[in-house]
Amino acid sequence: MTRCGPSADRAEGWEHFPHDADVGLRGFGATPARAFEQAARALIAVVTQAEVEPNLAVEVRCEAPDLELLFVEWLNAVIYEMAVRHMLFGRFAVTIEDGRLVGTLWGEGVDIERHAPACEPKGATYTALRVARDATGIWSAACVVDV
Repeated sequence: MTRCGPSADRAEGWEHFPHDADVGLRGFGATPARAFEQAARALIAVVTQAEVEPNLAVEVRCEAPDLELLFVEWLNAVIYEMAVRHMLFGRFAVTIEDGRLVGTLWGEGVDIERHAPACEPKGATYTALRVARDATGIWSAACVVDV
């Protein structure tokens, strides 16, 4: 399992969890929006371990009837923007209100030599899909991504 936070003293981070040929990812944060941002970081970490420069901003909008479906829409929007723009993203900002998400992705064009992409995510799935707050008040957002 690859992990970047959270720890007992840190309420934000992400992790990968194993799932057959695909990869599970989970983001943690003080709000659903922060958990979504961290999950997007976990998604990028599936593709590259290299630093991604935040040179260009791309805005995405999604909507869904609940947080879990909104999470899948969010990750699929990030995957779509990576594919059509041939970019990787290293910074994310999300706001969620009334089933609508507005997100900004900051990144740069893929540099094969520097980024050494390991795979290309195909899409977020409903497998292991869960967006919830734990007993300590920390939100997590998780699902399996087809790679």
